[in-house]
Amino acid sequence: MKTGTVEVNDIIMDYFTFGRGEKPFIILPGVDCKSIIPAARAIRAAYRAFEDEYTVYVFDRRKNIPDPYPIRQMAHDTAAAMETLGIRDAYIFGASQGGMIAMCIAIDHPELVHALVLGSTACQIDDESDNGTERWIELAKAGDMTGLTADFIEGLYGEETIKKFKDVFLHLNDNVTEEGLRRFIIMVEAINGFDVYEELPKITCPTLVIGCEGDKILPAEHSKKIAEKLGCELYLYGKEYGHAVFDEAPDYKQRLLDFYATA
Repeated sequence: MKTGTVEVNDIIMDYFTFGRGEKPFIILPGVDCKSIIPAARAIRAAYRAFEDEYTVYVFDRRKNIPDPYPIRQMAHDTAAAMETLGIRDAYIFGASQGGMIAMCIAIDHPELVHALVLGSTACQIDDESDNGTERWIELAKAGDMTGLTADFIEGLYGEETIKKFKDVFLHLNDNVTEEGLRRFIIMVEAINGFDVYEELPKITCPTLVIGCEGDKILPAEHSKKIAEKLGCELYLYGKEYGHAVFDEAPDYKQRLLDFYATA
């Protein structure tokens, strides 16, 4: 496994990579209070099945994050990082806000995308949507890490997962810095008003949408809306899982592998 930093124009973006396959596989994660880089070993363990056929890249958000930072700009910055590393025709998996970024990359930079999986995401968010983000912003601005962590756990995971790992989850946001909270607030604020619904037909690569009936943050209706507009394959998990079904469901990674194998 290797970590690195891409510097292009005014963008400074960390990433890590592992695997030895010829196909580039990009993971675009959702929002977090911390950098994704310290989680590299855990992510590698979760995606170990990809290592033989793919070289996996996981991109963080840029270090020098502006305010505001629209999701479309996040996508352009990620695309610039991919191009700098010579990555094209990639297999992309975007989860939550990462799925929003992935849609924008597929719309604006189609040459970079071979196939797309969109997990627990949405193509259209009204400012008035009850997706939990306003609570997150309020708690983060107040510096209430206990409340924010509890709200995160409740929204991200199913009941059985919470029961099993609650003691671990309670420490998810330990040692979060003021800069980490600032970045988190900016990224969450970017979600409200996001809208690429009418542009979805510009996505021409093979696409799979995966949602979850138990998702309290971006309910399954969002996944259905994307799949219907694209006319693509949709798979919905049941109510036993939550927004982070991509980390909960034991067969989730295999679904990605099976789809990419035929894309």
